Amino acid sequence: MHEDTQEITDLILEATALARKETSAEPEPDLTRAVRWPVECTVGPGLEGAIACESKVGYVNGTKGWLIYRGYDIFDLCAHSSYEETSYLLLKGKLPLPPQLSSLKHRFTEYRHLPDVKRLLMSFPVEKMNSMAALRLGTNLMRQKQTYRDQNASGPHLEDATSTDEDSIPMETQPRGERSAVYEFRGKRHQRPKGVERGLRGAEGLASCYHIIAGVSSIAGAVARLREGHLPIEPDPNLSHAGNLIYMMSGRKPTPVEERVMDIALILHADHGMNASTFAALVVASTLSDIYFSVGAGIAALNGPLHGGANEQVLYQLEEIGSPDNVDEWFDAARRQKRKIAGFGHRVYKAYDPRARILKPLAHYLARTNDRARHLLEIAEVLEKKVATSFGDERGIFPNVDYYSGIVYGALNIPPYMFTTVFAVSRTAGWTARLREYLRKNRIFRPRGVYTGTFDREYTPMEDR
Repeated sequence: MHEDTQEITDLILEATALARKETSAEPEPDLTRAVRWPVECTVGPGLEGAIACESKVGYVNGTKGWLIYRGYDIFDLCAHSSYEETSYLLLKGKLPLPPQLSSLKHRFTEYRHLPDVKRLLMSFPVEKMNSMAALRLGTNLMRQKQTYRDQNASGPHLEDATSTDEDSIPMETQPRGERSAVYEFRGKRHQRPKGVERGLRGAEGLASCYHIIAGVSSIAGAVARLREGHLPIEPDPNLSHAGNLIYMMSGRKPTPVEERVMDIALILHADHGMNASTFAALVVASTLSDIYFSVGAGIAALNGPLHGGANEQVLYQLEEIGSPDNVDEWFDAARRQKRKIAGFGHRVYKAYDPRARILKPLAHYLARTNDRARHLLEIAEVLEKKVATSFGDERGIFPNVDYYSGIVYGALNIPPYMFTTVFAVSRTAGWTARLREYLRKNRIFRPRGVYTGTFDREYTPMEDR
């Protein structure tokens, strides 16, 4: 670790001590043990509260403010790990040995090199596109250039399918958690078709996960450059995954502090339970589509303003307030207008978001040498106190991950329209880890909807309507 980043590690360790002092040490018993299917649970609109699967990848305890990857606390990983090591942990279930980590870094270095994909991407009007739309397009182009899945010979063999129509089993039949998938393609699905080009491969398996994690970061860098009217640049083999992301977006090699802060931000966003984008990716994967299409679905879901993009809105909100002196007046007006205050509250967390606990001191650290970040941080702290005073701890309204991440990204000179894209770059590790896990005991997702329409309506011919 570079000597300039030791103070950052110390800040995280201080946040760790504070978090552990304020939370107890018991996990939720009903959500941390093997499920005996069928399971009974209380389900709200949007499948809220539904139990969809078991997972060993990650765990979120919103009441206590925990975020766990494969048994490791997010505070420990941010203090001591790297995004490459965290990716290995999520995918493989254990921390790598030095040769394994070295091998993974070598793969990422190789797989970030995507000249053909970037040339294809440049044929589209990326400068006029939403950044997430461009990222999703780039993921599809990676699939087309790196795999044989778009060739006719590569399709699944229908005669090998246990069932090609997922409605062939009535949904009135209760799920029993079969040991193997009810709907699955066997044998030839993973065989290499005859006559395909050398170098092309399938779109599933661990190698594809590595390609996607590395490649999506490279595509994000290209999108940022093209949005600014510049040509994409090739990754630097001497930089880390986090360092390359900054470099490929900006064309400027980051300082050790910037590289370390970005590394922490990527670790923090790598996984977060059964959120909307993870669920979207799993739904696509459960149909036995491939990992590229599944990650594309995750990117599409993350683009929605109710999921990704809140940190961008926080930044605009702080700029709208303009000064710490304006917080009271702005807040009172927002309450009267029933406006949502961006960056506060979370669908899961009823305690202080552990990611915000880490990002807040990082924002302070970067604000020492960044006047704009310091100004926004002054406003943010006054607003946080105002919200806490007005709502009180009993409401469980605390800053979430987005409240301070926008200030951190801004201090790293990342434009706001790239904030959600950086989020997606990080989340590829969690998406691919959960896809691989779920497909081992795949069952296609098929919830039911309640019909509230009418019956017995008679058809009226067109001339009589």
